[in-house]
Amino acid sequence: MRKIRLSHDYNADAARLWALVTDLDAMAEVNRPRIVMQGLPSGRIRAGQRIEVTVSLFGRLPPQPYAMEVLECDDRARRFHSLESGAGVRHWEHWLQVWPTTGGCRVHETIAIDAGALTPLFALWARHLYKSRHPARQRLLRDSRQEGPT
Repeated sequence: MRKIRLSHDYNADAARLWALVTDLDAMAEVNRPRIVMQGLPSGRIRAGQRIEVTVSLFGRLPPQPYAMEVLECDDRARRFHSLESGAGVRHWEHWLQVWPTTGGCRVHETIAIDAGALTPLFALWARHLYKSRHPARQRLLRDSRQEGPT
């Protein structure tokens, strides 16, 4: 089992970032093009939800089944906890929390991975994937600010 910890700061309101990180359409967007998900529902994640999709690396490798169970999704504390598996991963546990800072907000994520002998490789991939979500989230926040209220 390997654990990865990442924190990123955003020039945005914590409630706004929380809405983004719990939006399934945004999840698909921040993972693209590294991971293409098929069968992902729209809307927000919620506690008790089980999501079954297929994932394809870069949309080029054969789609593999992948499941995510949302164990916790607390809007007041702005945190969620999911348990995931599939596509070669036995255990992928994800904790995320958003809190306000002086200049905006911070997201902190911890990911625990068990992929057997391939755990070190999956851990490297996870670090890259979760780091790549930061600029994608910044872009989505910026774009939504430019669109203004509807």
